[in-house]
Amino acid sequence: MRVLEVAELSGPDAVRLGERPEPEGAGVRVAVRAIGLSFPDLLRSRGEYQDRSALPYVVGQELSGEVIDAPADSGFKSGDRVAGMTSGAAAERVLVDPSSLVRLPDSITHEQGAGAIFNYQTAIVALEIRGRLQAGEVVLAHGAGGGTGTAVVQVAKALGARVIGVVSSDEKVEAARQAGADEIVRSDGAWKDAALELTGGRGVDLVFDPVGGDRMLDTIRALATFGRWVIIGFTGGSIPQVPTNRLLLKNVEVVGSYLGGYMNSVPDGRARLLARIQAMLQDGSIAPIVGSTFPMEGAADALRALAERRAWGKVVITLT
Repeated sequence: MRVLEVAELSGPDAVRLGERPEPEGAGVRVAVRAIGLSFPDLLRSRGEYQDRSALPYVVGQELSGEVIDAPADSGFKSGDRVAGMTSGAAAERVLVDPSSLVRLPDSITHEQGAGAIFNYQTAIVALEIRGRLQAGEVVLAHGAGGGTGTAVVQVAKALGARVIGVVSSDEKVEAARQAGADEIVRSDGAWKDAALELTGGRGVDLVFDPVGGDRMLDTIRALATFGRWVIIGFTGGSIPQVPTNRLLLKNVEVVGSYLGGYMNSVPDGRARLLARIQAMLQDGSIAPIVGSTFPMEGAADALRALAERRAWGKVVITLT
């Protein structure tokens, strides 16, 4: 069967089509219809992610598809439409632990399903668990037009928050708008001043930040007193050095949020997150925004779009 694999850690150009044997062993056998790519997939291809994979490895961790067969006690059966996460998801068929799968409602396409797990888990941990977001609060979401950003907008709205999205292009404005952002500001403009103006000078209660880089000072300035700055990564390239005196003066918090760390530390963390996502998919609170799709042969281009920050919404590989 066909897979997408990386044999050397040289970035998107290292991704290639390969052949692997059919998967064998325990688990739910899924015919993959779509594969979701995220920024960690790009970092892994460069050897820059926290968790490294032995070479050569099959890329991807997020998928949607249809169940081929499943153990009797798994809760799944042949023909079920599912989304899930597993290492080496970019293959025509995979075996997935049933505890890592959710059912897709008919209203969600396979392309959307490929973006239904990782980004929304990240958003739930960042906003609900680590950020302690409450109904009526205001969220400033950096990168609001990307795959994770659109998930954050939808989860924040489901929690009853008002969302100000920060985006870098016209395409990402549209993605943030589709996700439900209340207001949208451009990162190439005076976004901090706009956020303060939109909150009557008070500032925002929570900043979701996957970017880092040179936005740090203005991010702190945009926070209200007792606000929380939730950091999940550094797509901007540099890791900011935080001037702690500014945190002291404003009584604000810097909160780290790492999905993998949460999963490793909370025994039933995965089950809790997937149950939350399943419920939100069913009630329509979330519906992944798909920005661009690529065939398996175009996987390198898909990762380049992430590397060059051209991607908006979820980047998806489709299988025919």
